[in-house]
Amino acid sequence: MITAVDANVLLDVFAADARHGASSRAALEGCQRRGRLIICEIVLAELSRYFRDPDLLEATLGRLQIGVEPLGAEACFSAGQAFLRYRKRGGKRDRILPDFLIGAHALARAGRLLTRDRGFYRTSFADLEILDPSHP
Repeated sequence: MITAVDANVLLDVFAADARHGASSRAALEGCQRRGRLIICEIVLAELSRYFRDPDLLEATLGRLQIGVEPLGAEACFSAGQAFLRYRKRGGKRDRILPDFLIGAHALARAGRLLTRDRGFYRTSFADLEILDPSHP
């Protein structure tokens, strides 16, 4: 079983977040026991601002056994279509296209996403299994 991981869960773990750190770590470990963990380039970019160099980020992801898998054309097209539907429903936030890319990547490559942003992904990607560490 493959699980895509959103940046918010990884940042909870990396920063030992007082509110979400323990539950995010437990969820991450649980998903890891059941299969592979992956992220896309968008999540990699979101994480990179918290590391002083790419080697440290790569080593950290390696220790966690998290692979980076490319978005690909299918996920990019799916993200654009989901974003269009969102805007037609009245969505006004232009800055969230990266979230659509993360959701489309998870749907195309894993079928499930570990994230604390469950409401957004459930609305925009109905066929994606959402795992929320804060609501087991």
